[in-house]
Amino acid sequence: MAQAQTKLEVTIEKLIYGGDGLARVDGQVALAPFVLPGERAEVEVVERKHGLLRTKLVEVREAAADRVIPPCPHFMRCGGCHYQHAAYEAQLALKRGILAETLRRVGKIELPAEIGVMAGEPWHYRNRVQLHIRGTELGYREARSNRLIAIAECPIASPRINEAIGTLREMLRDARWPRFVHSIEMFTNETESQLNVLETERPVARRFFDWCAEKMPGLVPGALDYRAAGEVYRVSGGSFFQVNRHLIEPMVEAALGGAQGEPALDLYAGVGLFSLPLAKRFAKVTGVESGSTAIRDLIFNAERAGTAVDARQSSVDAYLASLTTAPDFVLADPPRSGLGKIAVAHLARLRPARVTIVACDPATLARDLAGLMNAGYLIDGVTMVDLFPQTFHIEAIVRLRLI
Repeated sequence: MAQAQTKLEVTIEKLIYGGDGLARVDGQVALAPFVLPGERAEVEVVERKHGLLRTKLVEVREAAADRVIPPCPHFMRCGGCHYQHAAYEAQLALKRGILAETLRRVGKIELPAEIGVMAGEPWHYRNRVQLHIRGTELGYREARSNRLIAIAECPIASPRINEAIGTLREMLRDARWPRFVHSIEMFTNETESQLNVLETERPVARRFFDWCAEKMPGLVPGALDYRAAGEVYRVSGGSFFQVNRHLIEPMVEAALGGAQGEPALDLYAGVGLFSLPLAKRFAKVTGVESGSTAIRDLIFNAERAGTAVDARQSSVDAYLASLTTAPDFVLADPPRSGLGKIAVAHLARLRPARVTIVACDPATLARDLAGLMNAGYLIDGVTMVDLFPQTFHIEAIVRLRLI
């Protein structure tokens, strides 16, 4: 039997969610990273499974007009970025197309109008990064691997984060560094910073954090105060907060729009990024959050702001099940798994007049929207928010109204 080819020349039809380009070879689908639509490329097959070929890029034979030289020397090895080879305007157009195609394919949704795009600075935007440690090296992990890529700086991390990376690289060469710490997280508001130990073989002594504070001016010993959208948010270690420092305020404004009324509901409320601004527009706001650290931050932030937010520590499914009357407005910012069938069914039962979803996964968004539209909701508008430039990740704000 003839051995299957391992190297192929393909023409890329389109990009799909996840960062790969799609081509077709003898009735099979071939996926290749770091390519652009229309390009001819030589690829090498690394996996064959049920008519699907996963490949790695060998060489671009005919480049697209939108191809640019990636500024990061670790691109194509580091697992963090996927689109540095594409001009930024092309990235935005590709993501908008992927979002529309996913809504159509998964949810059978034909949008009534063109998807809007919200974008900011495409570099140095991340206010939070996770850094892995091996010996005296610090960096990110290689794509689909635990291998470490040592870095001196990161072009998508904020200036303050890059300062911290430089300091940490020096500290790793010091005998005082605890060798049992294997990963840390840095979070910053560009004035102060927070360091969280994520992976360690044993507890870290207080003197380590004191030493870090000596080496990194502005390092806070606990929670960090983050100013955004006209509010101040306490963010403790372990609490979620949006990572794109340039787009937090416009994203909040786009999600709330002109919403106002009596009761409003903020699902997956976190530390209150949406709850606090909602409290200025609605007579009563309830924030629902299951995380114990985040709910404490939400309560603290609401009290400090002098706003009346009713903070409920609960799963969204359980809280919605307890309701018998509909709020005027529901805002939901779910994780990648989306709202899910149970939450969608409860919203269909309650029938709030307006629902806005801030989604970070197009496929689960499509599923949730299909359920809500079957229950009588219409899409009023969709905005693709590019919270993660240079990556395949897509955030979307979808506004719905009850017919």
